[in-house]
Amino acid sequence: MLSVVIPTKDCERTLVPTLAALVSGALAGLVSEVLVADAGSRDDTAKVAEHAGCNFISVDGRLERRLNMAAAAARARWLLFLRPGTVLEASWTGDTERFLEHPQSGERAAVFRRGAPTGSGLRDALSFMATALGGRPRPEQGLLLSKDFHAALGGHPDSADPETALIRRIGRQRIVTLPTIAYPARYLT
Repeated sequence: MLSVVIPTKDCERTLVPTLAALVSGALAGLVSEVLVADAGSRDDTAKVAEHAGCNFISVDGRLERRLNMAAAAARARWLLFLRPGTVLEASWTGDTERFLEHPQSGERAAVFRRGAPTGSGLRDALSFMATALGGRPRPEQGLLLSKDFHAALGGHPDSADPETALIRRIGRQRIVTLPTIAYPARYLT
């Protein structure tokens, strides 16, 4: 159902918690593949991806090229773009399935709620307020959309920040914020 795309460059340490959070989706049959689109890492990023059963794609060039090549290679109808170091709370599978089942989801995208893990106090509250008050979605929140919608939008544009540029191209009105929190792996230590 879902191909996860993670662009990397020397990300072995931050990739591990991101992949660990996806295990529940693989066990539930939601995640059919994880594509690690790498820009020539010199660390053990490839080994981490291999041990986790990911498809490792080495792509020269800019970030948008890696993201678009991985999206084109994806086998599933749905794409989830995640940055290495982004960790999704356990509820992500249910929230994602509900979004995918909605009849209009093919013409919309979704992001996860920005924040810290549940129980992190003030930081979690401030992050929730920023999202609730209309803060623009950010790439750190992940991006979930159909492969067809990604193609119709022209994919990730040639830009200094192609992830943010794609979110802007989609537009706030067509982006749903899912209840699951996406937080940086640094909260795990």
